[in-house]
Amino acid sequence: MTGRSRGTGPLPSHLPRVGIPEQLAARMSMPEQHEYLRTKLTRRGLLRTSAATAGVVAGSGLLAGSAQAVSPALSPTLLSSTATATVDGSLVAPFGRHLSFGADPRTQMRVAWQVPFAVRRPYLRVGLKPWDLGRKIEAEVRALHTPALSSKLPAVDQYYLHAALDGLRPGTTYYYGVGHDGFDPADPRHFSTLGTFRTAPARAEKFVFTAFGDQGVSYDALANDQLILGQNPAFHLHAGDICYADSDGQGSDHDTYDARVWDQFLAQTESVAKSVPWMVTTGNHDMEAWYSPNGYGGQNARWTLPGNGPDAENAPGVYSFTYANVAVVALDANDVSYEIPANQDYTGGKQTRWLDRRLGELRATEGIDFIVVFFHHCAFSTTNAHASDGGVRDAWLPLFEKHQVDLVVNGHNHIYERTDALKGGRVSKKMPVGERVDSSREGIVYVTAGGAGKKLYDFPVPDSYEGHVKDLDEVKTYHWTKDRTKAADTVEWSRVRYTGFSFIAVEVEPGHRPRMKVTALAETGERVDHFEVTRQVTR
Repeated sequence: MTGRSRGTGPLPSHLPRVGIPEQLAARMSMPEQHEYLRTKLTRRGLLRTSAATAGVVAGSGLLAGSAQAVSPALSPTLLSSTATATVDGSLVAPFGRHLSFGADPRTQMRVAWQVPFAVRRPYLRVGLKPWDLGRKIEAEVRALHTPALSSKLPAVDQYYLHAALDGLRPGTTYYYGVGHDGFDPADPRHFSTLGTFRTAPARAEKFVFTAFGDQGVSYDALANDQLILGQNPAFHLHAGDICYADSDGQGSDHDTYDARVWDQFLAQTESVAKSVPWMVTTGNHDMEAWYSPNGYGGQNARWTLPGNGPDAENAPGVYSFTYANVAVVALDANDVSYEIPANQDYTGGKQTRWLDRRLGELRATEGIDFIVVFFHHCAFSTTNAHASDGGVRDAWLPLFEKHQVDLVVNGHNHIYERTDALKGGRVSKKMPVGERVDSSREGIVYVTAGGAGKKLYDFPVPDSYEGHVKDLDEVKTYHWTKDRTKAADTVEWSRVRYTGFSFIAVEVEPGHRPRMKVTALAETGERVDHFEVTRQVTR
Protein backbone atom coordinates (compact mmCIF):
# COMPACT_ATOMS: atom_id res chain seq x y z
CA MET A 1 0.00 0.00 0.00
CA THR A 2 1.42 3.37 -0.99
CA GLY A 3 1.28 6.54 1.03
CA ARG A 4 0.59 4.86 4.41
CA SER A 5 2.88 4.71 7.39
CA ARG A 6 4.53 1.49 8.36
CA GLY A 7 4.15 -0.38 11.60
CA THR A 8 6.57 0.60 14.33
CA GLY A 9 7.40 -0.50 17.84
CA PRO A 10 7.42 -3.87 19.58
CA LEU A 11 4.40 -6.10 19.87
CA PRO A 12 2.61 -6.58 23.19
CA SER A 13 4.69 -8.60 25.66
CA HIS A 14 1.74 -10.93 26.22
CA LEU A 15 1.75 -11.98 22.54
CA PRO A 16 5.31 -13.35 22.13
CA ARG A 17 4.36 -16.28 19.91
CA VAL A 18 2.01 -14.53 17.54
CA GLY A 19 4.07 -11.41 16.82
CA ILE A 20 4.69 -10.01 13.38
CA PRO A 21 8.22 -10.71 12.14
CA GLU A 22 10.23 -7.49 12.36
CA GLN A 23 11.04 -7.32 8.65
CA LEU A 24 7.40 -7.92 7.75
CA ALA A 25 6.07 -5.38 10.26
CA ALA A 26 8.30 -2.68 8.80
CA ARG A 27 6.45 -2.99 5.49
CA MET A 28 2.92 -3.09 6.93
CA SER A 29 0.42 -0.32 7.68
CA MET A 30 -1.67 -0.36 10.87
CA PRO A 31 -4.63 -1.97 9.07
CA GLU A 32 -2.38 -4.67 7.64
CA GLN A 33 -0.84 -5.38 11.06
CA HIS A 34 -4.31 -5.58 12.57
CA GLU A 35 -5.51 -8.10 10.01
CA TYR A 36 -2.34 -10.18 10.38
CA LEU A 37 -2.65 -10.31 14.16
CA ARG A 38 -6.36 -10.99 14.02
CA THR A 39 -5.79 -13.96 11.75
CA LYS A 40 -2.89 -15.28 13.82
CA LEU A 41 -4.73 -14.88 17.09
CA THR A 42 -7.75 -16.72 15.78
CA ARG A 43 -5.64 -19.57 14.40
CA ARG A 44 -3.57 -19.99 17.56
CA GLY A 45 -6.64 -19.93 19.77
CA LEU A 46 -5.28 -17.17 21.92
CA LEU A 47 -8.79 -15.81 22.21
CA ARG A 48 -10.40 -19.12 23.08
CA THR A 49 -11.29 -17.76 26.48
CA SER A 50 -13.10 -14.85 24.88
CA ALA A 51 -14.77 -17.16 22.40
CA ALA A 52 -15.87 -19.45 25.18
CA THR A 53 -17.23 -16.51 27.09
CA ALA A 54 -19.15 -15.44 24.02
CA GLY A 55 -20.63 -18.89 23.73
CA VAL A 56 -21.68 -18.89 27.38
CA VAL A 57 -23.23 -15.45 27.02
CA ALA A 58 -25.19 -16.46 23.95
CA GLY A 59 -26.18 -19.80 25.41
CA SER A 60 -27.41 -18.29 28.65
CA GLY A 61 -29.72 -15.90 26.83
CA LEU A 62 -27.88 -12.67 27.54
CA LEU A 63 -27.75 -12.03 23.81
CA ALA A 64 -30.03 -13.39 21.15
CA GLY A 65 -28.64 -15.64 18.42
CA SER A 66 -25.92 -18.25 18.23
CA ALA A 67 -22.44 -18.07 19.69
CA GLN A 68 -21.29 -16.56 16.43
CA ALA A 69 -23.39 -13.49 17.21
CA VAL A 70 -20.74 -12.37 19.71
CA SER A 71 -17.58 -12.61 17.68
CA PRO A 72 -14.28 -13.00 19.50
CA ALA A 73 -12.74 -10.95 16.70
CA LEU A 74 -11.17 -7.61 17.50
CA SER A 75 -13.67 -5.56 15.55
CA PRO A 76 -16.91 -4.39 17.21
CA THR A 77 -19.86 -6.74 17.16
CA LEU A 78 -23.17 -5.13 16.19
CA LEU A 79 -26.17 -6.91 17.61
CA SER A 80 -29.86 -6.90 16.87
CA SER A 81 -32.05 -4.65 18.97
CA THR A 82 -34.10 -7.74 19.84
CA ALA A 83 -31.35 -8.79 22.27
CA THR A 84 -32.71 -10.54 25.37
CA ALA A 85 -31.51 -10.53 28.96
CA THR A 86 -31.66 -12.83 31.97
CA VAL A 87 -31.04 -9.93 34.34
CA ASP A 88 -34.28 -8.31 35.50
CA GLY A 89 -34.61 -5.20 33.32
CA SER A 90 -36.01 -3.21 36.24
CA LEU A 91 -32.62 -3.51 37.91
CA VAL A 92 -30.60 -2.25 34.94
CA ALA A 93 -30.25 1.54 34.77
CA PRO A 94 -29.12 3.30 31.58
CA PHE A 95 -26.17 5.69 31.92
CA GLY A 96 -23.70 7.69 29.85
CA ARG A 97 -26.28 9.51 27.71
CA HIS A 98 -24.76 11.70 25.03
CA LEU A 99 -26.34 13.64 22.19
CA SER A 100 -25.07 14.51 18.73
CA PHE A 101 -26.56 16.27 15.75
CA GLY A 102 -27.52 14.56 12.56
CA ALA A 103 -26.53 16.15 9.27
CA ASP A 104 -29.31 18.76 9.77
CA PRO A 105 -29.35 20.05 13.38
CA ARG A 106 -32.70 21.76 12.77
CA THR A 107 -34.55 18.47 12.34
CA GLN A 108 -32.22 15.66 13.47
CA MET A 109 -30.83 14.54 16.81
CA ARG A 110 -29.00 11.34 17.73
CA VAL A 111 -29.22 9.94 21.26
CA ALA A 112 -26.76 7.36 22.57
CA TRP A 113 -26.48 5.67 25.95
CA GLN A 114 -25.05 2.62 27.67
CA VAL A 115 -26.28 -0.26 29.82
CA PRO A 116 -24.09 -2.50 32.01
CA PHE A 117 -25.84 -5.66 30.78
CA ALA A 118 -27.63 -6.63 27.62
CA VAL A 119 -31.32 -5.72 27.91
CA ARG A 120 -34.53 -6.70 26.18
CA ARG A 121 -36.05 -4.33 23.57
CA PRO A 122 -34.29 -1.01 24.33
CA TYR A 123 -36.01 2.17 23.16
CA LEU A 124 -36.26 5.94 23.46
CA ARG A 125 -39.34 7.99 24.34
CA VAL A 126 -39.62 11.61 23.20
CA GLY A 127 -42.20 14.36 23.36
CA LEU A 128 -42.82 18.08 23.79
CA LYS A 129 -43.73 17.75 27.48
CA PRO A 130 -42.10 15.63 30.20
CA TRP A 131 -45.47 14.03 30.97
CA ASP A 132 -46.22 13.31 27.33
CA LEU A 133 -43.54 11.01 25.86
CA GLY A 134 -45.84 9.26 23.46
CA ARG A 135 -43.40 8.78 20.60
CA LYS A 136 -41.43 5.58 21.08
CA ILE A 137 -38.41 4.69 18.93
CA GLU A 138 -36.64 1.34 18.87
CA ALA A 139 -32.93 1.58 19.68
CA GLU A 140 -30.04 0.03 17.79
CA VAL A 141 -27.67 -2.07 19.91
CA ARG A 142 -23.95 -1.87 19.24
CA ALA A 143 -22.18 -4.32 21.49
CA LEU A 144 -18.41 -4.03 21.72
CA HIS A 145 -16.18 -6.86 22.90
CA THR A 146 -12.62 -6.15 23.97
CA PRO A 147 -10.43 -9.19 24.71
CA ALA A 148 -8.03 -9.39 27.64
CA LEU A 149 -5.12 -7.54 26.03
CA SER A 150 -2.75 -8.15 28.95
CA SER A 151 -2.61 -10.06 32.20
CA LYS A 152 -3.63 -6.87 34.02
CA LEU A 153 -6.76 -6.20 31.95
CA PRO A 154 -9.94 -8.29 31.86
CA ALA A 155 -12.03 -8.96 28.78
CA VAL A 156 -14.80 -6.36 28.59
CA ASP A 157 -18.25 -6.43 26.98
CA GLN A 158 -19.97 -3.08 26.55
CA TYR A 159 -23.47 -2.33 25.26
CA TYR A 160 -24.09 0.95 23.47
CA LEU A 161 -27.59 1.93 22.38
CA HIS A 162 -28.49 4.46 19.70
CA ALA A 163 -31.72 6.10 18.59
CA ALA A 164 -32.11 8.41 15.59
CA LEU A 165 -34.64 11.23 15.76
CA ASP A 166 -35.67 12.74 12.42
CA GLY A 167 -38.45 15.10 11.36
CA LEU A 168 -38.09 17.32 14.44
CA ARG A 169 -39.26 20.93 14.58
CA PRO A 170 -36.56 23.62 14.33
CA GLY A 171 -35.91 25.73 17.42
CA THR A 172 -37.92 23.41 19.65
CA THR A 173 -37.21 21.93 23.09
CA TYR A 174 -37.89 18.21 23.41
CA TYR A 175 -38.01 15.92 26.42
CA TYR A 176 -36.76 12.36 26.17
CA GLY A 177 -36.08 9.26 28.20
CA VAL A 178 -34.27 6.01 27.45
CA GLY A 179 -35.34 2.60 28.60
CA HIS A 180 -35.99 -1.08 27.92
CA ASP A 181 -38.28 -3.85 29.08
CA GLY A 182 -38.61 -3.39 32.84
CA PHE A 183 -37.36 0.21 32.83
CA ASP A 184 -39.81 2.70 31.38
CA PRO A 185 -38.62 6.33 31.55
CA ALA A 186 -42.26 7.45 31.47
CA ASP A 187 -42.82 5.68 34.80
CA PRO A 188 -43.00 8.30 37.60
CA ARG A 189 -40.33 6.35 39.47
CA HIS A 190 -37.85 7.19 36.70
CA PHE A 191 -38.94 10.79 36.09
CA SER A 192 -35.56 12.08 37.28
CA THR A 193 -33.82 10.27 34.40
CA LEU A 194 -35.48 12.38 31.70
CA GLY A 195 -33.37 14.68 29.57
CA THR A 196 -33.97 17.59 27.22
CA PHE A 197 -32.49 18.97 24.04
CA ARG A 198 -33.21 21.84 21.68
CA THR A 199 -32.99 21.69 17.91
CA ALA A 200 -31.21 24.35 15.86
CA PRO A 201 -33.28 27.40 14.92
CA ALA A 202 -34.78 27.82 11.46
CA ARG A 203 -33.26 31.32 11.21
CA ALA A 204 -30.06 32.84 12.53
CA GLU A 205 -30.19 33.96 16.14
CA LYS A 206 -27.74 34.66 18.96
CA PHE A 207 -26.25 31.53 20.54
CA VAL A 208 -23.16 30.15 22.30
CA PHE A 209 -21.02 27.09 21.60
CA THR A 210 -18.05 25.76 23.56
CA ALA A 211 -14.93 23.80 22.61
CA PHE A 212 -11.85 22.03 23.95
CA GLY A 213 -9.70 18.96 23.36
CA ASP A 214 -7.81 16.35 25.41
CA GLN A 215 -10.20 15.74 28.28
CA GLY A 216 -9.86 12.29 29.80
CA VAL A 217 -11.21 11.44 33.25
CA SER A 218 -10.20 13.65 36.16
CA TYR A 219 -11.45 16.18 38.67
CA ASP A 220 -10.30 18.97 36.36
CA ALA A 221 -12.19 17.42 33.45
CA LEU A 222 -15.35 17.30 35.56
CA ALA A 223 -14.84 20.89 36.71
CA ASN A 224 -14.57 22.07 33.11
CA ASP A 225 -17.77 20.19 32.24
CA GLN A 226 -19.74 21.94 34.94
CA LEU A 227 -18.44 25.35 33.89
CA ILE A 228 -19.36 24.57 30.29
CA LEU A 229 -22.89 23.68 31.36
CA GLY A 230 -23.14 27.13 32.91
CA GLN A 231 -22.53 28.73 29.50
CA ASN A 232 -25.78 27.18 28.22
CA PRO A 233 -24.15 26.17 24.91
CA ALA A 234 -26.10 25.07 21.87
CA PHE A 235 -23.42 22.44 21.24
CA HIS A 236 -19.90 21.49 22.28
CA LEU A 237 -16.88 20.64 20.10
CA HIS A 238 -14.39 18.06 21.41
CA ALA A 239 -11.22 18.27 19.30
CA GLY A 240 -9.96 14.73 19.83
CA ASP A 241 -8.23 12.67 22.53
CA ILE A 242 -11.56 12.03 24.12
CA CYS A 243 -11.09 9.69 27.10
CA TYR A 244 -7.56 8.22 26.89
CA ALA A 245 -8.56 4.58 27.19
CA ASP A 246 -5.51 4.11 24.94
CA SER A 247 -2.83 5.80 27.03
CA ASP A 248 0.00 5.48 24.48
CA GLY A 249 -1.53 7.36 21.55
CA GLN A 250 0.77 6.00 18.84
CA GLY A 251 -1.92 4.08 16.92
CA SER A 252 0.17 0.91 17.11
CA ASP A 253 -0.77 -2.61 18.12
CA HIS A 254 1.54 -2.36 21.14
CA ASP A 255 -0.54 0.51 22.61
CA THR A 256 -2.13 -0.41 25.92
CA TYR A 257 -5.89 -0.10 26.04
CA ASP A 258 -8.45 -0.26 28.86
CA ALA A 259 -12.00 -0.17 27.50
CA ARG A 260 -13.45 0.46 30.97
CA VAL A 261 -12.15 4.04 30.91
CA TRP A 262 -14.92 4.78 28.40
CA ASP A 263 -17.50 3.84 31.06
CA GLN A 264 -15.95 6.39 33.41
CA PHE A 265 -15.74 9.06 30.76
CA LEU A 266 -19.33 8.75 29.53
CA ALA A 267 -20.62 8.74 33.11
CA GLN A 268 -18.54 11.86 33.85
CA THR A 269 -19.70 13.69 30.73
CA GLU A 270 -23.38 12.77 30.98
CA SER A 271 -24.32 15.79 33.08
CA VAL A 272 -23.58 17.99 30.05
CA ALA A 273 -23.81 15.69 27.04
CA LYS A 274 -27.33 14.49 27.89
CA SER A 275 -28.61 17.95 26.90
CA VAL A 276 -25.78 19.50 24.86
CA PRO A 277 -24.82 17.78 21.58
CA TRP A 278 -21.24 16.60 22.13
CA MET A 279 -19.60 16.73 18.71
CA VAL A 280 -16.30 14.84 18.66
CA THR A 281 -13.50 14.20 16.25
CA THR A 282 -10.55 11.83 16.51
CA GLY A 283 -7.14 12.44 18.04
CA ASN A 284 -4.09 10.22 18.23
CA HIS A 285 -5.30 8.62 21.49
CA ASP A 286 -8.56 7.71 19.73
CA MET A 287 -6.83 5.34 17.27
CA GLU A 288 -7.64 2.17 19.22
CA ALA A 289 -5.83 -0.27 16.98
CA TRP A 290 -7.42 -3.44 18.34
CA TYR A 291 -10.86 -2.60 17.00
CA SER A 292 -10.67 -2.06 13.29
CA PRO A 293 -8.24 -1.53 10.45
CA ASN A 294 -8.04 2.19 11.15
CA GLY A 295 -8.60 1.99 14.90
CA TYR A 296 -12.07 3.55 14.78
CA GLY A 297 -14.35 0.59 15.44
CA GLY A 298 -14.79 1.71 19.02
CA GLN A 299 -15.74 5.19 17.86
CA ASN A 300 -18.41 3.74 15.58
CA ALA A 301 -19.83 1.73 18.48
CA ARG A 302 -20.00 4.65 20.89
CA TRP A 303 -20.90 7.65 18.73
CA THR A 304 -23.37 8.47 15.99
CA LEU A 305 -22.05 11.49 14.10
CA PRO A 306 -23.50 13.29 11.05
CA GLY A 307 -21.89 10.81 8.64
CA ASN A 308 -21.74 13.23 5.71
CA GLY A 309 -17.97 13.15 5.25
CA PRO A 310 -16.10 11.31 2.49
CA ASP A 311 -16.19 7.90 4.27
CA ALA A 312 -18.39 7.81 7.35
CA GLU A 313 -17.62 4.21 8.37
CA ASN A 314 -13.84 4.39 8.11
CA ALA A 315 -13.46 8.09 8.95
CA PRO A 316 -16.25 8.86 11.47
CA GLY A 317 -14.56 12.03 12.75
CA VAL A 318 -14.86 13.80 9.38
CA TYR A 319 -18.18 15.63 8.85
CA SER A 320 -19.87 19.01 8.80
CA PHE A 321 -23.04 20.62 10.11
CA THR A 322 -24.60 24.08 10.14
CA TYR A 323 -26.15 25.74 13.17
CA ALA A 324 -27.84 29.10 12.52
CA ASN A 325 -25.24 31.18 10.64
CA VAL A 326 -22.21 29.05 11.56
CA ALA A 327 -20.91 26.08 9.57
CA VAL A 328 -18.74 23.64 11.52
CA VAL A 329 -16.29 21.25 9.84
CA ALA A 330 -14.69 18.37 11.76
CA LEU A 331 -11.48 16.83 10.43
CA ASP A 332 -9.31 13.84 11.33
CA ALA A 333 -5.73 15.12 11.50
CA ASN A 334 -4.39 11.57 12.00
CA ASP A 335 -4.75 11.39 8.22
CA VAL A 336 -2.17 14.13 7.60
CA SER A 337 0.03 14.15 10.72
CA TYR A 338 3.80 14.04 10.31
CA GLU A 339 4.38 13.58 14.04
CA ILE A 340 2.28 10.43 14.60
CA PRO A 341 1.90 8.73 11.20
CA ALA A 342 0.08 5.51 12.14
CA ASN A 343 -2.94 6.54 10.04
CA GLN A 344 -1.16 8.90 7.68
CA ASP A 345 -2.99 9.03 4.31
CA TYR A 346 -5.46 6.34 5.38
CA THR A 347 -8.17 8.10 3.35
CA GLY A 348 -5.96 8.17 0.27
CA GLY A 349 -6.46 11.92 -0.05
CA LYS A 350 -10.27 11.69 0.06
CA GLN A 351 -10.53 13.82 3.19
CA THR A 352 -8.51 16.71 1.80
CA ARG A 353 -10.36 16.69 -1.52
CA TRP A 354 -13.67 16.61 0.37
CA LEU A 355 -12.48 19.50 2.56
CA ASP A 356 -11.71 21.66 -0.47
CA ARG A 357 -15.09 20.91 -2.00
CA ARG A 358 -17.06 21.25 1.24
CA LEU A 359 -15.49 24.56 2.26
CA GLY A 360 -16.32 25.93 -1.17
CA GLU A 361 -19.93 24.81 -0.87
CA LEU A 362 -20.29 26.30 2.61
CA ARG A 363 -18.73 29.63 1.69
CA ALA A 364 -21.16 29.90 -1.24
CA THR A 365 -24.23 29.04 0.87
CA GLU A 366 -26.54 31.92 1.64
CA GLY A 367 -27.05 32.49 5.34
CA ILE A 368 -23.68 31.09 6.44
CA ASP A 369 -21.53 33.87 7.86
CA PHE A 370 -18.81 31.95 9.67
CA ILE A 371 -16.92 28.70 9.06
CA VAL A 372 -15.30 27.07 12.09
CA VAL A 373 -12.96 24.12 11.57
CA PHE A 374 -11.85 21.87 14.43
CA PHE A 375 -9.42 18.95 14.59
CA HIS A 376 -6.77 17.55 16.90
CA HIS A 377 -3.14 18.12 15.87
CA CYS A 378 -1.99 21.74 16.04
CA ALA A 379 -1.25 23.87 13.04
CA PHE A 380 0.38 26.45 15.31
CA SER A 381 1.62 25.87 18.85
CA THR A 382 4.86 26.44 20.75
CA THR A 383 4.72 23.92 23.62
CA ASN A 384 7.68 21.73 24.46
CA ALA A 385 5.51 18.63 24.04
CA HIS A 386 4.11 18.55 20.49
CA ALA A 387 4.45 22.08 19.09
CA SER A 388 3.16 22.35 15.47
CA ASP A 389 2.46 19.62 12.92
CA GLY A 390 3.88 20.38 9.47
CA GLY A 391 1.55 17.81 7.93
CA VAL A 392 -1.50 19.84 8.93
CA ARG A 393 0.07 23.00 7.58
CA ASP A 394 1.04 21.44 4.25
CA ALA A 395 -2.31 19.74 3.61
CA TRP A 396 -4.91 22.17 4.91
CA LEU A 397 -3.71 25.71 5.52
CA PRO A 398 -3.91 26.68 1.83
CA LEU A 399 -7.54 25.49 1.79
CA PHE A 400 -8.42 27.41 4.95
CA GLU A 401 -7.15 30.60 3.35
CA LYS A 402 -8.63 29.85 -0.08
CA HIS A 403 -12.12 29.55 1.42
CA GLN A 404 -11.70 32.21 4.15
CA VAL A 405 -12.19 30.01 7.20
CA ASP A 406 -12.96 32.24 10.19
CA LEU A 407 -11.68 30.24 13.18
CA VAL A 408 -9.59 27.07 13.65
CA VAL A 409 -9.70 25.14 16.94
CA ASN A 410 -7.19 22.41 17.89
CA GLY A 411 -6.25 20.26 20.88
CA HIS A 412 -3.22 17.93 21.23
CA ASN A 413 -1.13 20.37 23.31
CA HIS A 414 -2.50 20.43 26.86
CA ILE A 415 -2.59 24.21 27.33
CA TYR A 416 -4.36 27.25 25.92
CA GLU A 417 -2.55 29.13 23.17
CA ARG A 418 -3.80 31.64 20.62
CA THR A 419 -2.14 33.12 17.57
CA ASP A 420 -2.29 36.49 15.95
CA ALA A 421 -4.25 36.64 12.68
CA LEU A 422 -2.24 34.73 10.10
CA LYS A 423 -1.88 34.53 6.34
CA GLY A 424 0.55 32.11 4.76
CA GLY A 425 1.80 31.15 8.21
CA ARG A 426 2.90 34.72 8.95
CA VAL A 427 1.38 37.46 11.11
CA SER A 428 -1.05 39.59 9.10
CA LYS A 429 -2.45 41.43 12.13
CA LYS A 430 -1.34 41.46 15.74
CA MET A 431 -4.11 40.30 18.07
CA PRO A 432 -3.56 41.35 21.69
CA VAL A 433 -6.19 40.37 24.24
CA GLY A 434 -9.48 42.08 23.38
CA GLU A 435 -8.63 42.77 19.72
CA ARG A 436 -11.01 42.38 16.76
CA VAL A 437 -10.19 40.79 13.38
CA ASP A 438 -12.10 40.83 10.11
CA SER A 439 -11.39 37.28 8.98
CA SER A 440 -12.43 37.99 5.39
CA ARG A 441 -9.59 40.51 4.98
CA GLU A 442 -7.11 40.23 7.83
CA GLY A 443 -6.43 36.54 8.31
CA ILE A 444 -7.28 33.52 10.46
CA VAL A 445 -6.83 33.10 14.22
CA TYR A 446 -5.78 29.61 15.39
CA VAL A 447 -6.71 28.49 18.91
CA THR A 448 -5.23 25.54 20.80
CA ALA A 449 -7.73 24.64 23.53
CA GLY A 450 -6.16 21.45 24.86
CA GLY A 451 -6.53 22.09 28.57
CA ALA A 452 -9.71 20.08 29.08
CA GLY A 453 -8.47 17.81 31.86
CA LYS A 454 -5.32 15.81 31.13
CA LYS A 455 -1.92 16.57 32.68
CA LEU A 456 -0.76 19.98 31.49
CA TYR A 457 2.21 20.70 29.23
CA ASP A 458 4.55 23.68 29.37
CA PHE A 459 5.92 26.43 27.13
CA PRO A 460 9.54 27.33 26.43
CA VAL A 461 8.71 30.91 27.45
CA PRO A 462 6.53 32.54 30.16
CA ASP A 463 2.75 32.50 30.01
CA SER A 464 1.04 35.62 28.69
CA TYR A 465 -2.71 36.04 29.21
CA GLU A 466 -5.33 38.54 30.31
CA GLY A 467 -4.13 40.38 33.41
CA HIS A 468 -0.68 38.78 33.10
CA VAL A 469 0.50 39.95 29.68
CA LYS A 470 4.15 39.31 28.85
CA ASP A 471 4.41 40.00 25.13
CA LEU A 472 7.45 38.66 23.32
CA ASP A 473 8.75 39.63 19.90
CA GLU A 474 9.54 35.99 19.14
CA VAL A 475 9.42 32.45 20.53
CA LYS A 476 11.87 29.69 19.64
CA THR A 477 9.97 26.48 18.95
CA TYR A 478 9.74 23.76 16.27
CA HIS A 479 7.44 21.95 13.87
CA TRP A 480 7.29 18.31 12.79
CA THR A 481 8.54 17.51 9.31
CA LYS A 482 7.64 14.76 6.86
CA ASP A 483 10.61 12.63 7.95
CA ARG A 484 9.46 12.89 11.62
CA THR A 485 12.17 15.30 12.70
CA LYS A 486 11.79 18.55 14.60
CA ALA A 487 12.63 21.59 12.50
CA ALA A 488 13.54 24.65 14.57
CA ASP A 489 11.30 27.72 14.23
CA THR A 490 11.51 31.25 15.51
CA VAL A 491 7.94 32.58 15.44
CA GLU A 492 6.20 35.87 16.12
CA TRP A 493 2.59 34.62 16.18
CA SER A 494 2.29 33.21 19.74
CA ARG A 495 0.15 35.96 21.24
CA VAL A 496 -1.60 34.36 24.25
CA ARG A 497 -0.26 31.44 26.34
CA TYR A 498 -1.92 29.99 29.45
CA THR A 499 -0.76 26.90 31.35
CA GLY A 500 -3.95 25.77 33.00
CA PHE A 501 -7.17 23.82 32.54
CA SER A 502 -9.53 25.76 30.32
CA PHE A 503 -11.95 25.83 27.38
CA ILE A 504 -13.36 28.38 24.96
CA ALA A 505 -16.88 29.78 24.75
CA VAL A 506 -17.95 31.43 21.50
CA GLU A 507 -20.92 33.81 21.48
CA VAL A 508 -22.29 34.23 17.96
CA GLU A 509 -24.33 37.26 16.93
CA PRO A 510 -25.94 37.47 13.47
CA GLY A 511 -26.64 40.68 11.63
CA HIS A 512 -25.30 42.95 8.91
CA ARG A 513 -21.87 42.71 10.55
CA PRO A 514 -22.01 39.35 12.33
CA ARG A 515 -19.47 38.56 15.00
CA MET A 516 -18.10 35.77 17.11
CA LYS A 517 -16.93 36.76 20.58
CA VAL A 518 -14.38 34.16 21.66
CA THR A 519 -13.62 33.85 25.37
CA ALA A 520 -11.14 31.49 27.04
CA LEU A 521 -12.14 30.51 30.58
CA ALA A 522 -10.03 28.76 33.20
CA GLU A 523 -11.67 26.02 35.26
CA THR A 524 -11.98 28.59 38.06
CA GLY A 525 -14.18 30.72 35.81
CA GLU A 526 -11.43 33.35 35.38
CA ARG A 527 -11.24 34.87 31.90
CA VAL A 528 -7.77 34.38 30.43
CA ASP A 529 -8.36 35.65 26.89
CA HIS A 530 -10.99 37.20 24.67
CA PHE A 531 -11.07 38.44 21.09
CA GLU A 532 -13.63 39.02 18.36
CA VAL A 533 -13.99 37.66 14.83
CA THR A 534 -16.17 39.58 12.40
CA ARG A 535 -16.76 39.92 8.68
CA GLN A 536 -18.66 42.25 6.41
CA VAL A 537 -21.71 40.52 4.92
CA THR A 538 -23.68 41.68 1.87
CA ARG A 539 -27.16 40.19 1.60
